[in-house]
Amino acid sequence: MSALVTVVILAFLAGTAITIARVRGVFVAAMLTGMYSLLSAGWMMALDAPDVAFTEAAVGARISTVLMLTALALSTNKERRPDRVPILPLMVVLLTGSALVYGTLDMPLLGDPNAPAHTHVAPEYLEVSGDELHIPNVVTTVLASFRGYDTLGETTVVFTAGLGVLMILGGAKRVMSWQERQRERWRSDPIDPDIPLGSPEERELGR
Repeated sequence: MSALVTVVILAFLAGTAITIARVRGVFVAAMLTGMYSLLSAGWMMALDAPDVAFTEAAVGARISTVLMLTALALSTNKERRPDRVPILPLMVVLLTGSALVYGTLDMPLLGDPNAPAHTHVAPEYLEVSGDELHIPNVVTTVLASFRGYDTLGETTVVFTAGLGVLMILGGAKRVMSWQERQRERWRSDPIDPDIPLGSPEERELGR
C-alpha cells in the first residue's frame, strides 16, 4: 500500500512539474509550485522522513508561496512567450537528471537493514544519544550535535536568502505596462501631444 501511495504521489509530482513548465500565467505557476511542495512533503512522509516533510511543508508550500505572490504583486501576471525554443536549458536539465539517476544506482534499497547507514552510523547514534549526550530525542542529537555545523550552515543560508528576498522586494517597484504608463501620463496631462486625438492609443485609454 505504501508503494502504491508513493507511485501515485510521484505521478502527481511529474504532472505538476510539466504543467508548471508549460503554463504562462505567473499566478497559476506560483500556486502550482506551492502544490508541488505540498506533494513533495506528502511523498517524504510516505518515505518515513517526517522531519524533512515538515520543513518542506513549512518552507516550500508556505513561505516560498507567500514570497512568490509578494513578488507577483510587483510584476506582471503573464510570462512573455519566448521567441525560440530554449534547447540549451532543456539539454542541461536532461543531462543533470541523467547524472542524478545514474548516481542512485549504487545506493542501497530503501529500508535495507544491511545498508551502511544502518550498520555503522545509526547504532552509534542510538548508543551515545542518551548515555553520553543525555538527549532523549535521537533526531535532535543528530541535528544539534553530530550535524551541528551542518545545521548552522543551513540556517545561515536560509536566513541570508530570506533577507535577500525581503531586500529585493522592499526596494522594487511594480513594473507598469505600456497602457498603464500612458494612463498615468494622460491623468497628469489630458491633452498630451504624444497621444493624438482619435488614435487607437486614445481609444485604448478611454478618452
